[in-house]
Amino acid sequence: MSAPTLEVVRAGLLSTVQDLGRPGLAHLGVPRSGAADPDALRLANRLVGNPEGLAAIETTLLGVDVRLAAGRWVAVTGAPAPVQIAGRPAGGCCAQYAPAGAVVSVGPAVAGVRSYLAVAGGIDVAPELGSRSTDTLGGLGPPVLRAGAVVPLGAARAAPAPIDVAPQPCVPEPAALRLVPGPRDDWFGPGSLADLVGGAYRVTPAADRVGVRLAGPRLTARRGAGLPSEGVVRGAVQVPPGGEPIVFLADHPTTGGYPVVGVVHPGDLWLVAQARPGTRIRFRWHRAG
Repeated sequence: MSAPTLEVVRAGLLSTVQDLGRPGLAHLGVPRSGAADPDALRLANRLVGNPEGLAAIETTLLGVDVRLAAGRWVAVTGAPAPVQIAGRPAGGCCAQYAPAGAVVSVGPAVAGVRSYLAVAGGIDVAPELGSRSTDTLGGLGPPVLRAGAVVPLGAARAAPAPIDVAPQPCVPEPAALRLVPGPRDDWFGPGSLADLVGGAYRVTPAADRVGVRLAGPRLTARRGAGLPSEGVVRGAVQVPPGGEPIVFLADHPTTGGYPVVGVVHPGDLWLVAQARPGTRIRFRWHRAG
């Protein structure tokens, strides 16, 4: 008997296979990557009876359509979007059964950016360096999904979650982000630091899985903008010569040559991942203790 598969009928804007990434390899120049909104991925997996870290499909703004060769439970979380199974409306944030041959359609997001389609058993492509995630910057993992692509599914492990719907938070307007002081915050004077947390920024269209460029108060580095390349992490707020910050996301580089003024608290990074162009962003200092 052949292994069950999933066929991509419509790939949308950018649909990729994502799990929780490749931790512990940054010293080798390999970023973690993984789902841009990991809590949404975890929820989708729990709903269909999967372990939280199994691979699913991450969509961007325009959704995805897939055909299942075998009947499976599916769930869509993250950015809310219309869902159909075999042409009939289905709910989001809950487990729904898709029979063999049915097309599962995730439509354009009505809010937010990234939706997650989990299938019981998970997407079972071959792992690279311990993860099935597509790294769009480093080129690791499976290729970006295209129409006609066929990917294997794993064996379903457990029954779906016995709930009608799982509530999810929405991105507020403005989105308030806790900011931990960065390794180069001393490169910026009191005026720039006050602008950073006192002003309002907006997400620009220059936003992808690597990072999100913000428009707003420009920050001036007292020591010049360049420095020898040093390590950067997910959530790092880097300030290039133009002075407008960039927030690094899942596929960020492991090193950078511009000062990092702060790092977004891990608990708030999903807000950046789900913030559409035009969304207002405000920072506030968060200091441990």
